[in-house]
Amino acid sequence: MDRWALIIATLLAAIGGVNGMLSLRHGHRSGATVYWMVATLVAQLVFLSVRGEARAACPLMGLGEILVFLAWSLTVFYLLVGTTYRLSLLGVFSTPVVVVLQLVALIPGVLESNPQRVAATDAWRETHAAMSVLGYGALALAAVAAVMFLVLNQQLKSHHLGSGLFKNLPPARELLVSLRRLLWLGWVMLSVGVVAGVRMPRTEGSEAHLVAAMGVWVAYAVLLGVLQLRGITGKRLSMWTVLLFVVSLSVFASV
Repeated sequence: MDRWALIIATLLAAIGGVNGMLSLRHGHRSGATVYWMVATLVAQLVFLSVRGEARAACPLMGLGEILVFLAWSLTVFYLLVGTTYRLSLLGVFSTPVVVVLQLVALIPGVLESNPQRVAATDAWRETHAAMSVLGYGALALAAVAAVMFLVLNQQLKSHHLGSGLFKNLPPARELLVSLRRLLWLGWVMLSVGVVAGVRMPRTEGSEAHLVAAMGVWVAYAVLLGVLQLRGITGKRLSMWTVLLFVVSLSVFASV
């Protein structure tokens, strides 16, 4: 049942993305993408609920579950931020990321077929895993907003003012405000995850994972410090946001 829920979630996200792109090509914004993503969220919750019940713990025990949890986190933040800051077009840019994450999880061998029940859980370990992946969800959406800004910036430079994409993208200033907020939100959550990681019991391989996570935390702290103290252009901030997120995915290699 869990695999079918994940397949359905992937199909729903793909439909939402295609619907948004087709609307965009015709020069108007479709609100249906939001509803497709809500349906995607429900299917993701079914998957996580089934896996969590099987594990008797937060379903973050392998790469497949982590990828689905990250896709769920990205979906949640899109639904919250996209509506709050009038950035519904984020869905068109977010859905491909959600689809790719879940497709990778569906590759045979990535997602454990028969999840084993966890004998004992540790609060610090659970907090570290959940808050870290939630933080990554916010940082992933920040990277999506950064890509949107770079696209908008390129459209402005090439003077393609009449294209459907340009007409429907949010104002650059609004994108940058949301980008900064998402960076701070993701970094704060990641901070909680790192603190919990320091306090959790050590196991084989956990040291390398924790060092990698702390490296990501420091990198984002430096970026936010430069942004706060010296300032940085929107283009450079967006490029660094995308680059840091791509590089930070290496943390999952140490899972």
